[in-house]
Amino acid sequence: MVFIVLFPVIAGIFIRRFWKIPSLFLKGILPIISMAVIVWIVSVVIGLNREQLFIAPTVIIAVIIHNLLGLSLGYLGARRIAPQSKKEAKTIAIVFGMQNSGLAVALATVHFEPAAALSGAIYSVWHNLTGAMLAAYWRKQE
Repeated sequence: MVFIVLFPVIAGIFIRRFWKIPSLFLKGILPIISMAVIVWIVSVVIGLNREQLFIAPTVIIAVIIHNLLGLSLGYLGARRIAPQSKKEAKTIAIVFGMQNSGLAVALATVHFEPAAALSGAIYSVWHNLTGAMLAAYWRKQE
């Protein structure tokens, strides 16, 4: 967990503190690297579980429901329960709906059989798609 969560956060803090990062790198190169790593993780997990993909329909339905509930409840909770501005509610919805699937995959792979990581891998793909689509939709609404 230290390597997956803590190390990247600390490294990011130090890099931002001591290095003026060009906008092209932050907005152009890092997102591409991030997506490539996600594709690699998902590919490895699916490759390790290719014989067990028959469970995927149930897992896919659970992943979709989990993500949509996270996005919806994040937004509605921020607007109704703890009144926030629309901008803050949108941010909370994205954070709430896009959980750390990379950590879930890593922990499942280390502590359980490889099939346990399948839902995290599918979730990784799904929440990146829904998060990007929702952000694009909200951007057009402004």
